[in-house]
Amino acid sequence: MTQQQHPITPPPELVQQWIEETRSHDCIGVYPADLEQCVATRAAQWGADQELEACCEWFLKEGWNSEHPTNLRSARRPKPPSLKEQALKALDEEQAELSIQNYKLIRAVLESLPDNE
Repeated sequence: MTQQQHPITPPPELVQQWIEETRSHDCIGVYPADLEQCVATRAAQWGADQELEACCEWFLKEGWNSEHPTNLRSARRPKPPSLKEQALKALDEEQAELSIQNYKLIRAVLESLPDNE
């Protein structure tokens, strides 16, 4: 029986990099007990990213509008909420505990902040 390599297989150098990145940064440099899980997770994420990019390239090759790959990436890899968005959500959750003046003041300050990541 011959071994057939799947088209989405991470290169050995990348796997080694993932292994090294899981090491602790103390003087001992030990690997975590869940090393296999960490590397498997990274491999699954990498493979999913490869597939997503292949799909986006297919859209463009087939003549679809360039918005389709952008929309697909946005839908499949949403960005986590910014610190500002998290703070506004937390504020809304705590609204009942604040006076209306304090709530409005804090919300105004948060809304005035730039929308940085």
